[in-house]
Amino acid sequence: MTEEKTMSALQSLLNEETVTIPVLGDVVEGTVIHVSSNHAIVDLGPIGTGVVLGKEMKSGMGGGLKLREGDAVSATLMSFENEDGDIEISIREASHDKSWEDLMEKRDGKSVVETKVLDANKGGLMIELNGIMGFLPVSQLSSEHYPRVEDGDKNKILELLRAIIGETIKVRILDADRENEKLIVSEKAAQSERDRELINRLRVGDEVEGEISGVVDFGAFVKFDPPIDKDGKRANQKLEGLVHISELAWQLIDNPREIVKTGDKVKAKIIGIEETRISLSMKALREDPWVGALEKYAVDQVVSGKVDKINHFGAFVYLDRDIHGLAHVSEFQDVYPGKKMEDIFQVGETYEWKILSIEPKSHRMGLLPALKDEGKKPAPKKAVKKVVDEK
Repeated sequence: MTEEKTMSALQSLLNEETVTIPVLGDVVEGTVIHVSSNHAIVDLGPIGTGVVLGKEMKSGMGGGLKLREGDAVSATLMSFENEDGDIEISIREASHDKSWEDLMEKRDGKSVVETKVLDANKGGLMIELNGIMGFLPVSQLSSEHYPRVEDGDKNKILELLRAIIGETIKVRILDADRENEKLIVSEKAAQSERDRELINRLRVGDEVEGEISGVVDFGAFVKFDPPIDKDGKRANQKLEGLVHISELAWQLIDNPREIVKTGDKVKAKIIGIEETRISLSMKALREDPWVGALEKYAVDQVVSGKVDKINHFGAFVYLDRDIHGLAHVSEFQDVYPGKKMEDIFQVGETYEWKILSIEPKSHRMGLLPALKDEGKKPAPKKAVKKVVDEK
């Protein structure tokens, strides 16, 4: 009779609750019922008990937490029967999956999170989020941390990157790929979110005063204070804009470092705002030297000019500090057929030129060598004067 009652109770229990048998890899819920130095036992309900083994007991659950009796946990089913006959589970594995899910949610939500810089190499910084190692490429560093090394020396870049190790920085997740275990973050994107409100206070045409924060081949970066808000307060953080090489000065520039250097105090005008990119111009605050070009120079006038450089277009010639012209290679061939410009002119020397055209609005001037002596080289300026005097 007792056996019949027991079977009836079991049947009644089965009728009340259908037990779903998990498969390997499933995440199951349970409660820790025993903890020792090298394993923990977890009550998994209808399917029995599972055991947590190995490193998980020694190093915690990735976030520095230790298991305690009574803890409710999620675990991944690793084996129904290990070599000891136990159901083996991994809390770390389940935690790892949840960590990736959280990272992907933050990626999709464009959340800004804090992380600590753990290490550096020549390509960027190593960080950790949710116990998962990630990478911050150099190109994704904020303006504050970007290593602007003028000569591009990789060892100097690495030295600057290593100086950031140990700092806590704010980043945005660009890529969280669970399958390939790839986590890429950006400090620049996080900075953009912070800067957006400040940038919205700026207007094209505003003048700013700041300091050259870096010089590169294509221009110079300027850090400046954001505008004062409606309450009369100014944010502590600075904004940064780029002065393109073509906006540094009115003259032609090959190397921005000849015009400015890091630490210089400069004034500039905002000429463009695109998302969080600010374009500046230093030359816009100076008078355009070409405005009075027609008063100083005229077509057919013979003038002295120094050859600044020669390329496949022709020779670029400066008539004064700011006004330059081009002796186009096609015009040159009419005067010296079959010759190369490098055979006739020397960079840095001054020669006489005839002005063929002047276009002040587009800053263009066409030039032609003033002398043709049966294919011989034109004499530099001093020698030309001597020939004229003899005549």
